[in-house]
Amino acid sequence: MSGIALIIAFVIAIVVMILAISKLKIHPFLSIMAVSLLLGLAAGIPLVNISGKDGSVIQGITNVIGAGFSGTFTSIGIVIILGALIGSVLEATGAAFKLADMVIKLVSHKRPVLAIQLMGWVVSIPVFCDSGFVILDPIRKALVKRTKVSSVAMTVALSSGLYASHVFIPPTPGPIAAANTLGVGNNLLLVMGLGALVSIPALIGAILYASYIGKKVKSVEDTENDETAKSYDDIVASYGKLPGAFISLAPIIVPILLMALGSIASMAKWQGALFQVCSFLGTPVMALAIGVIFAALQLAVSKKTNKFYEITNETLKVVGPILFITAAGGVLGRVIAVSGMVSYITSNSGILESVGIFFPFLLSAILKSAQGSSTVAITTSAGIVAPLLGGLGLESPARVALTVMAIGAGAMTVSHANDSYFWVVTNFGRMTPDQGYKTQTVVTLIEGLCAMAGIFILSLFL
Repeated sequence: MSGIALIIAFVIAIVVMILAISKLKIHPFLSIMAVSLLLGLAAGIPLVNISGKDGSVIQGITNVIGAGFSGTFTSIGIVIILGALIGSVLEATGAAFKLADMVIKLVSHKRPVLAIQLMGWVVSIPVFCDSGFVILDPIRKALVKRTKVSSVAMTVALSSGLYASHVFIPPTPGPIAAANTLGVGNNLLLVMGLGALVSIPALIGAILYASYIGKKVKSVEDTENDETAKSYDDIVASYGKLPGAFISLAPIIVPILLMALGSIASMAKWQGALFQVCSFLGTPVMALAIGVIFAALQLAVSKKTNKFYEITNETLKVVGPILFITAAGGVLGRVIAVSGMVSYITSNSGILESVGIFFPFLLSAILKSAQGSSTVAITTSAGIVAPLLGGLGLESPARVALTVMAIGAGAMTVSHANDSYFWVVTNFGRMTPDQGYKTQTVVTLIEGLCAMAGIFILSLFL
């Protein structure tokens, strides 16, 4: 199967998956894996490995599924475990509540939703949005208890803030790769400035939706908070003396700074041992591992070291389902990539060229929705658009940088079941998949459209 038939099969597969999860109540892991298998078979992926005419090996469906599953664990599995462990320690010692109080003092207790969104936006400039959500989730939960605001609103706000800078602002890999491919890699200051500017309409649209959907959707966390009679002060008092500001902040801020250092080393093209050390410490796994060390010190200061084994064990129990569902989403993305759908879309992109600045947006949005990864959508779209800049009237440095933004806006649109970030947000926010479509999927659509509206307005003047 190929071409339009493959795209139709993909759409049917997504609809079947959504119905299986939301209506038939089949577990997301089983639903996604079954749909991935059926879609792979329908797309013509062979049952077993076979040799191609050129001597290459064409992977069978079981190998494709295995590669997609293991690939997700390689890229994000350890990050989720370490980040969740840090969060568990912050909760066990009461440090999360200390951080929540610090945030409230900085931004006012009347605007916690805005506070968590802006916090996410800043953190995700050097940090992948998946890692950023896991790192900041303890603060989000503590703020929910501190302010009694909707957990869903806070989850959507944090997710949207992280996502905006993730696709628009270097030094995250996607925007940097797109800028280099399109020829403005030496003008990253312009790209960063436009990224910050384009983020504004996306953030405004997202926070308005977060406030709205928070009144309509109730997560498990909201229900538990409604049933808990304890006041915030009673909860804090149960921890005894809270850790100090530095020791509370260190498990979060140290990994963020290390990841930022790694990004700076890469962007500035440092050389030699300094580059190797900074890159090593700046990888999410190593940065969060160091964060765990600071979390252990936090336990020692709080005289709760004897609980570390129990905390770790409970964290692994909680994280397990998240990892497996996320890996299943990776399987679906891998099946789609191998099926040839992306190649078909790429080879037929000419029909979109007449829409100017909307072409990179539409192309990136199609690729994002089809295969799940924003970074893949950005880099693939940039490669397709690069030779077409002249025909699209996007040759000046400012308009090329704006093209990077349009690609980023498309790469937000939309996050659904084949995107690991969808499952990170949904599971850590303690929402059902159906609620995830109403929140995460819709808010990413709103962000992408609002950002593209801003980009179009800018294109009239640049």
